[in-house]
Amino acid sequence: MPLTPEEVEHVALLGRLELTAQEREVFTRQLSAILDYFQQLRELDTTGVPPTSHVIPLQNVFREDESGKSLSQEETLANAPEQQQGCFQVPRVIE
Repeated sequence: MPLTPEEVEHVALLGRLELTAQEREVFTRQLSAILDYFQQLRELDTTGVPPTSHVIPLQNVFREDESGKSLSQEETLANAPEQQQGCFQVPRVIE
């Protein structure tokens, strides 16, 4: 499925990329080759193959969610450069 240089330029525009004429030619060839490979993959018979999100089985490595001791409000705000009404005071970023 060969791409045209205009299609590559359109994709570059969507990605906010400026391409030189040489880059446009190279990317046209490379992206066309990638799409040709996808076409080959479409021709494979995948009947009976379960969908997967990973090629190897993954297991959750996170710890159990357990509650623990928290800091008091005074301890939390102890090193705050500025505080107001029991909260961190930060510089305003939106006018």
